[in-house]
Amino acid sequence: MTTMLPYMMIAAGAALWGLIAIFVRGLSEYGFTAMEIVTIRVITASLLLIIIGLIRYRSEMKVKVRDTYLFIGTGILSIVFFNWSYFTTINEMNVSLAVILLYTSPAFVTILSYIFLKEPLHMKKVFAVIGTIFGCVLIAGVSVGEANNVTMLGIVIGLCSGLGYALYSIFGKFALRKYEPFTVTLFTFVVAALFLLPVTRIWEKGALLQPEVIGHAIGLGLFPTVIAFILYTKGLEKVESSKAGIIATVEPLVATFLSVFLYHESLTIFQIIGSVFILSSVLIVNFPIKMKKHRTVT
Repeated sequence: MTTMLPYMMIAAGAALWGLIAIFVRGLSEYGFTAMEIVTIRVITASLLLIIIGLIRYRSEMKVKVRDTYLFIGTGILSIVFFNWSYFTTINEMNVSLAVILLYTSPAFVTILSYIFLKEPLHMKKVFAVIGTIFGCVLIAGVSVGEANNVTMLGIVIGLCSGLGYALYSIFGKFALRKYEPFTVTLFTFVVAALFLLPVTRIWEKGALLQPEVIGHAIGLGLFPTVIAFILYTKGLEKVESSKAGIIATVEPLVATFLSVFLYHESLTIFQIIGSVFILSSVLIVNFPIKMKKHRTVT
């Protein structure tokens, strides 16, 4: 059970990420742009993490200045870039397709982990990468030709969200060599917040103080952000980045389930096939079927 705990934590964190569209769409209805929603997310998460840190993790609330680049990587190159790309994609097309494009990330993680973290590149991983890309090509090709609400720009931005998502696992793995999971999560969001505040000037937004907006902001900062990232980062301590990216495909299952039942969205048969192809390809890496040899007693 103990050996499975890191995998379960990653899966739980990813499942919470699947709830994100609820809060993104809620804030979009009040006129917030994708980048403003990212800002709301990281600021709310930063405040919640600082409160949690002051109560329980005071010794883990400091880092060395020379290690700032690690949190620029997790905070700006990953969180800011990935969130902006993902939220923009959600508003460009339906939630299910946005999530599926986000989940080209295992392909990016596997390749980047091999190059920078020297993680082994087994044939199963290679097939998973090929399968993921093939599934996305199938979805994108059909969508551009047949769906009115999908554009090539949306697909490109969706793929960028996959790359940005992957970068968290890479930079996060380096950061975890020096710091605890809470420290990595805290400074990831603090750096992201400090970067975005002057960029978006979110304090000038009049709707920010409306009760419904505050509720969505707290929900976005807490469930699919603080809790999700703490769980994922803690699990990442003991799991290869490439495997963590694969386990996290729990998210599209949750998000797709929600999109069907909350937003009454639907997928074409080809898009469903592409989705199944992606999920099957990436999951097989972590859940291989092992053939046991049985002795015949004579």
